[in-house]
Amino acid sequence: MSRTALWKSIASSLRTEIAEGHYRPGDKLPTEAELALRFGVNRHTVRRALSEMAETGLVHSRRGSGVFINAKPTEYPIGRRVRFHQNLQAAGQTPERKILRIETRLANTREADALALSQQDEVHVYEGVSSADGAPLALFRSVFPAARFPLLPKALQETGSVTAALASVGVADYTRSSTRLTAKLATPTQALHLRIAEGAPILRTVSVNVDATLQPVEYGITWFAGDRISLTVSPE
Repeated sequence: MSRTALWKSIASSLRTEIAEGHYRPGDKLPTEAELALRFGVNRHTVRRALSEMAETGLVHSRRGSGVFINAKPTEYPIGRRVRFHQNLQAAGQTPERKILRIETRLANTREADALALSQQDEVHVYEGVSSADGAPLALFRSVFPAARFPLLPKALQETGSVTAALASVGVADYTRSSTRLTAKLATPTQALHLRIAEGAPILRTVSVNVDATLQPVEYGITWFAGDRISLTVSPE
């Protein structure tokens, strides 16, 4: 009869303890040496178990600090009004956004179609990483019609918030007119930003937001870390 590999047994034991609440999100696991002593194995076997847990997104390592428990999946409603900060605050988490790029360039075919532009028109592109309690949840790209919002890049740089930036250029409210959800596998760059394994499952949403007159104001693509988010469809 085949025996379960020791590293798999260790990973299973630790997953059970995490599920039972022995460790909370953000807690540090015992060191490799401590776990090796506890399970009666060498550190290489423990390292293999922790690596497998990291690949599934349950834990993450910080160089020189140790291995930490990731947060439980965040409930994130997808409705007519999707607001990053409001959604996370409602879930009891602290939202944060890191800006990766803000630039103005010519629209590509998909962006032009979504925003009712021509490919000779320029768009503002805003990219970054959205986090909750310090853990990256998603990569995002928001695209806006440049001619209509010439001052938007400065507002995005200053506020980091799409809602606040749009409000500052005259869009007091906007709603989502369409959303498309697709399962994908993380590319090397996405994996690096989201602190997940290359090829790990991610969820991609493609959406269009419109103003009160139903004119498109934002074309957005978001890539969510699959095991850190629970997307729910709101009838709002």
